[in-house]
Amino acid sequence: MGDEVVRLDKVRRDYLVGDQITTALDSVDLVIERGEFVAIVGPSGSGKSTMMNLIGCLDRPSAGTVMIAGDATNSLTDNQLTSLRSKAIGFVFQQFQLLPNTTALENVMAPLLYQGISPKQAKKSATDMLVKLGLGERLNFDRNRLSGGQQQRVAIARALVTGPDIVLADEPTGALDSKTGAAVIDLLKELNKEGRTIILITHDLDIAASAPRRVFLRDGLIERDERGAA
Repeated sequence: MGDEVVRLDKVRRDYLVGDQITTALDSVDLVIERGEFVAIVGPSGSGKSTMMNLIGCLDRPSAGTVMIAGDATNSLTDNQLTSLRSKAIGFVFQQFQLLPNTTALENVMAPLLYQGISPKQAKKSATDMLVKLGLGERLNFDRNRLSGGQQQRVAIARALVTGPDIVLADEPTGALDSKTGAAVIDLLKELNKEGRTIILITHDLDIAASAPRRVFLRDGLIERDERGAA
């Protein structure tokens, strides 16, 4: 068996909507191993956002087991779940979610400072990551002086800087033009070649085709799990 970073066993997630119970995921099994690049694909209402929340330690299942980096989220306290999320998951969002009135460098330093890293070390690590992603000349630019593609690179640097087990990218090209979006996908591919585990959440079949493995969701079920060229 490989080195699993994600395991879902018979996972169900129910929500109470008014007086009705809605099942967003139903008896889902999924294993993702370290170093994989996987796209979770589906239309609105398919369950992909629910799966993202479970993998991202933002939620717990109603039934079944979710294992993230060896820890069962079901059995963790809220504080333990927060700690696991901080350690294991690097998030990249569609709308970037950069901190306002702060520089690119300060944005990337933020998760390190939250973990108790010294400001000096946080600055060095954040600088190194931004330089690696081609933003060495933009360290002291705030978000209003950065293009959409540059803002997304800052967001990716922030996701990577703590060395997470998983990079969880939620529609990372959704707010970008096609050329810039393609550049972001190329960057994720390069990071995957370095051994990073990338999980891409998308409704876009063209974007999903860039991943070597594609898991298709529909109506809360895994419809198919494909590997190889799309």
